[in-house]
Amino acid sequence: MLKGNFVNMRIDKFLWSVRLFKTRTQAAEACKSGRIEVDGTTAKAAMEIKKGQSIRMRDTGIHRTFCVLDFPKGRLGAALVVQYMKETTPEEELQKRFNILHSPGGNRERGTGRPTKKDRRELDRFTGESE
Repeated sequence: MLKGNFVNMRIDKFLWSVRLFKTRTQAAEACKSGRIEVDGTTAKAAMEIKKGQSIRMRDTGIHRTFCVLDFPKGRLGAALVVQYMKETTPEEELQKRFNILHSPGGNRERGTGRPTKKDRRELDRFTGESE
């Protein structure tokens, strides 16, 4: 197994390596915009995290939470992610995400063009991202 021997790891590197973000730059931007919290504190990209800490991430209108179990040496395959983090998101948040993704207004028909400003505001209000 590829267990890491690190005591601490940067939050942006961890989020990227456990496949929560496609690139490390996207992970750093999420931290910069305030969408990532570690133990209730807004995280900056260079923040060092430790084993056992809780990460809260705002994603598509819900708040997902994770517990850090260990640190990987590099980017992981999807099957190995469970060795390094555990999702502790409450069931009602996961159900809310399912409802958002499968609601009729959530998915626009292909070829209908960009949503208008009014459409975007209505979607933001519906998904709770206008907080």
